[in-house]
Parts: sequence; C-alpha cells; structure tokens
Amino acid sequence: QVQLVESGGGLVQAGGSLRLSCAASGRTVSNRAMGWFRQAPGKEREFVAAINWSGGSTDYADSVKGRFTISRDNAKNTVYLQMNSLKPEDTAVYYCAGTSSYVRIWRLYDYWGQGTQVTVSS
Repeated sequence: QVQLVESGGGLVQAGGSLRLSCAASGRTVSNRAMGWFRQAPGKEREFVAAINWSGGSTDYADSVKGRFTISRDNAKNTVYLQMNSLKPEDTAVYYCAGTSSYVRIWRLYDYWGQGTQVTVSS
C-alpha cells in the first residue's frame, strides 16, 4: 500500500512561486507515473501535470504550461511541482496521485494524497 503526503501549499501573492512536494511511503513509486491534479470549490477535479516513471516525459495542462514544472527524485520517492507566476485562478486544493499509466484521466490513478491548499491572492 502506498501512502502519499503532499506539502508546500500556502498563501502567496499573484506572481509568486510555490514548490509542492509529494512524498511516498509504503512502497516505491519509482516504477509509476505520477500526476498532480487540483480542485477548486464548486469545480471538477482537473489535470495539472504528469511525469512518467523515469522523469523523461512530462505533460502539462495548457493553463499551467510554461509556469509549472513537474519533476521527481526516485531515490527519495518524491515528486515535486514547481509553480511560478501564480495567478488567482490557480487557487485550489492540489493533489498528487500515482498510476500505472502515463495519463491525464484522474479516474485512472490508483492512489492519492490528502491534498494541500494553494491560495493565490490578487
């Protein structure tokens, strides 16, 4: 059983940066694709970014492309999301998740963290 714990969320002004971390325990996730999703109040959960098992391939939602960077350190069993040039519309609870498939579809992810709140003030 894999447990994922996100950290690094908080309150930041528009234009600022945050770095989210997702630490896995219980089992290695080095052979799994990992993704970040977010959900704002009253909205559907949406894809943010994904990274394949090696870190050699990444995928981003158009809304964050060029501003966010997903990365991983398999030796530390940890995935990161560097968020720059944050906008108020980035405000949401951010979740990391793991899957056997390198996909954008949240329903295909097998395990999830509890989420971390990101709030961007204007």
